[in-house]
Amino acid sequence: MAGKSTGGIRKPYVGDRRSLVVALDVGTTFSGVSYAFLNPGEVPKIHGVTRYPGQEHVTGNTKIPSILYYDRDGVVKAAGAEAEGAQIEALAEDEEWTKVELFKLRLRPKQMELDMNGMKMTPLPAKKSSESVFGDFLRYLFSCSRKFIEDTHANGKNLWMAVEKDIHFVLSHPNGWEGAQQSRMRRAAIFGGLVPDTDEGKSRIRFVTEGEASMHACILSGLAADVLATGNGFIVADAGGGTLDISSYVLRGTHPLIIEEVAPPDCLFAGSVFVSRRARVFLEEKLKGSKYGSPDSLDHITKRFDETTKRLFRDKNDPQYIHFGSPLDKDQKVGIRGGQLKLTGAEVAELFEPSIHSAVASIIKQFEASRGIVKAVWLVGGFAASSWLFSQLQTRLAHLNIVVNRPDTQTSKAVADGAIGFFCDHHVSARISRFMYGVEFLREINMQDQEHVSRQGRMLRLPSGPQYLPDAFDCILKKSVRVKESSVFSRKYYTEVTNLASLSVFEIEIWCYRGGEEIPKWIERDSPQFGSLCFVRADLSKITNAAEPQKGPNGQTYWTIVFSIEIHFGLTEFKARMKYTEDVRVRHVHILLFANHFV
Repeated sequence: MAGKSTGGIRKPYVGDRRSLVVALDVGTTFSGVSYAFLNPGEVPKIHGVTRYPGQEHVTGNTKIPSILYYDRDGVVKAAGAEAEGAQIEALAEDEEWTKVELFKLRLRPKQMELDMNGMKMTPLPAKKSSESVFGDFLRYLFSCSRKFIEDTHANGKNLWMAVEKDIHFVLSHPNGWEGAQQSRMRRAAIFGGLVPDTDEGKSRIRFVTEGEASMHACILSGLAADVLATGNGFIVADAGGGTLDISSYVLRGTHPLIIEEVAPPDCLFAGSVFVSRRARVFLEEKLKGSKYGSPDSLDHITKRFDETTKRLFRDKNDPQYIHFGSPLDKDQKVGIRGGQLKLTGAEVAELFEPSIHSAVASIIKQFEASRGIVKAVWLVGGFAASSWLFSQLQTRLAHLNIVVNRPDTQTSKAVADGAIGFFCDHHVSARISRFMYGVEFLREINMQDQEHVSRQGRMLRLPSGPQYLPDAFDCILKKSVRVKESSVFSRKYYTEVTNLASLSVFEIEIWCYRGGEEIPKWIERDSPQFGSLCFVRADLSKITNAAEPQKGPNGQTYWTIVFSIEIHFGLTEFKARMKYTEDVRVRHVHILLFANHFV
């Protein structure tokens, strides 16, 4: 079975035993799987799962709908391609099953607002959470992958048995997803039975942004060859069902191939599903008063728009038609004749406009952030198949001398293939920080500063005597900083504790500021620009024997503990850790922290 060409850039696998890497691309509307066997000394080849239950009659289909049906007890009754079709819909209605779709959007960060044009997602079944639904679908994709491998590879069942205890997984997610979303996806993978809930199991799950995965796919497909030869920057626009992920890169070396991010990646809710959602609202208004304006009729007509009209649309000057019924369907007052609804090209173009406008604005922003070195856009993803989206990007970016390219091969599986490429090839050596990251510290009060005076109601006195204000923000990593994978951003702190027992559960909260370039002085906990990213926990009780007690002005005994917070940002996963030294005589401190405030 032939695999994906590596273009001569992939190195042989250096592991000491055979294993398997599986990339599960759970999309908002469609999902797919790619995989590669890792054999010591051999160059890995990428394969795609091209046959799923319910699609046996379709040759080479690499995607299935991201759909699940649950019964009243929360048991999965149908999924993927098996969940489509009149027979299942009738059975679901009779048995009162719940259809769940667009479930990926439920994992989005809270600060990423979702405009559903007044429409709401279907409620989850009883006893099911967003994570467990995601896990159920991961379980289904994984079982389909296993069957495909066992059925299509020579001696497939034995091959699977040889690697099933050593399978690595790459889960892709939108550029805007952060550590909290990765943690939820990891819990979903454990729930779905991909890995056990152990440190070893968790270590076999890797994450990659959809933008970076798509970039690797472009390298694999050869689309990047011309741009890489010039050394110019390029943008990968992954246009999927839910999100449009925009990422900018530049070539830094060819032997080996080294690529770096040159602008903070962007993530927009501007995918193809929102064109369909706008169409549903538009059709509801247009067919109001017609017998075709019932919810069931609107759902059917919108689905036909999604399957045909939306995909084929290419000229706003031509009339457009939604073929949805039989020759007997007719209502000339609303433009229905012979089972088809007539729309103007301008009406259809208007349904695309918010997504196209957002895409153009984001690409221009990336162009400016890269200081003009970007010369090409590679449009990939399922929505990239839209001729209207493609032509509009070409037209509206022409004044910047940016060339928009679209692979002639199937781009809908770019993320899954690229995720395997990311795992094997690892071309990106530096990334750009999207936000600011830091911790809360205590700022010494200055009664000459009116802002400090206004906050004095929350003033704290440390055991050593000085008075401080909480909620101050100390930035460890600024926004738009170029970060290599080996880069570590560290700040040293100390805290004063009056009870050594509290050190056994010592933790620090890492904060993310999503505002502008200026470092804020204070953490505004209710502001959408601030968010708690994670907690760094450590057991510091080991250093209590070395800590020397001290007496404060009021005679209170306290201990001073020195530690550092380290942030590793150059990887696709954000990592933070706490470091400490048992030699408490080291006193190179920057900022004061009050430990009890974090516990």
